[in-house]
Amino acid sequence: MTDNLRLSQRVNAYYIIESTYGTCPVATIYHAGLLDTFDPRNVEMQYTPVPAVGKSTDSHIISGPVKVTVPFKIGMWGTGWKDLLGRVIGVTSSAPSFLTDSVDSVSLLADEVVTGGTPYQSTLVTGCTFNSVVLEADYTSNAPITLDFDVWGYYLNDKAHSAKSTSRNFDSGMLQVNLSGTTLPGDPTTDPILPTDMTVYVGSHQGNATQTTQTKGISIDGPLGSWVEVGERYIRAYSSSGALNTDFDGDGSIDLTAGASDTISELSALIEADSNWGSAVLGGGGAELTQNLVKGIYDTGGDADEDESDATGVANIYVATDADATGLTTEWPYLKTVKLTITNNLMPIPGRQTANSITKHLHHANVTRGKADILLDVTATAKDETFFDYMNADATIPLIRLDLGTNGSIALTNGKVMSRTAPYTAGGEVVETIQLKFTGAGDIHDWSKYAISADWATN
Repeated sequence: MTDNLRLSQRVNAYYIIESTYGTCPVATIYHAGLLDTFDPRNVEMQYTPVPAVGKSTDSHIISGPVKVTVPFKIGMWGTGWKDLLGRVIGVTSSAPSFLTDSVDSVSLLADEVVTGGTPYQSTLVTGCTFNSVVLEADYTSNAPITLDFDVWGYYLNDKAHSAKSTSRNFDSGMLQVNLSGTTLPGDPTTDPILPTDMTVYVGSHQGNATQTTQTKGISIDGPLGSWVEVGERYIRAYSSSGALNTDFDGDGSIDLTAGASDTISELSALIEADSNWGSAVLGGGGAELTQNLVKGIYDTGGDADEDESDATGVANIYVATDADATGLTTEWPYLKTVKLTITNNLMPIPGRQTANSITKHLHHANVTRGKADILLDVTATAKDETFFDYMNADATIPLIRLDLGTNGSIALTNGKVMSRTAPYTAGGEVVETIQLKFTGAGDIHDWSKYAISADWATN
């Protein structure tokens, strides 16, 4: 009897990057990570009943849009999680990742060994877009950090075969693609990422011990109509046309972690040496790390010159520091749980779709992105009243960083404490629960897209 049981550990999850929404290419298959929850066959048939007098309650049932969703939760293992998380954030082709108004999609592939019947079965879901993701770290158990995705699918196809080599040949139905000749990746060789591998840094000041005073940083002046974007790891410069300005370090981009540009003094000297660009160190902050600059989009093109000393069309970009203004090394103390939620508020567009002579009415015939909400929920032993004071003063925390070491980092910019509770329990520690919302920084274009940014490029 046990041979007929379906066991979750026999299911593997993979993804393929789509260039066209809803269409799976014959392309590289990537490992999704440490699988926790996955249901590629989660389909809702939206029937409309039509009652008739003197007949059964629903004498006719009309098929409405086919709604496909994929409950999908993985542990952060290997590199696939970076790719998928980066696509939730928005940018898919370059670092840093930041919020955009575009919608990116992948195809999800389930590969399953079924005993007691057809031995191999695969399911393909195309047009998988990410409505939201929750990153959760539980320091009390030190279990692997997880990513819980809310995934919307275009449509799916299921295929069973007697041989594993052909089970991924979806040669019939609305979706037709042959992936049987594409190599499946092996499991990642590194260990899963644990909460103890992640440090949460709080940059509550901008170069000065007084929180609302801005001192240390960099000033940048560029050509008329120019601007710079500061993300986690990279700063990029743009011309008035919207193209990267190649006078800026030769290609329009500088790596803030590189040895020649990882301090404010070094970065300022590089920019000052470029034609049509000028720069200076602000507030004696030359030794501060450039990666701690507050993320956002800043106007550098209010005039036609590059003379930052005239204070016309100049961007003053400040660095997030500790309360003593000596860098960003303050760790959030005594963490219990950390939960980062990115919600894209996608909007489904139902419609009639035809492929391979098959017509379906799909709930997610297309998808458009809504406004994004970036929330951080933290529980920790309360060391003092710091976060209550921030909330009470309606103060902004310029930068919080989730530092994953060699696996990269996630920067959260301009956070407001939305709620804070810290109930007293006799004989126990005071545990505070805090929620912050992030809005980005800057003064031109859609600077709020840097409410979150990550320092890695996706596949």
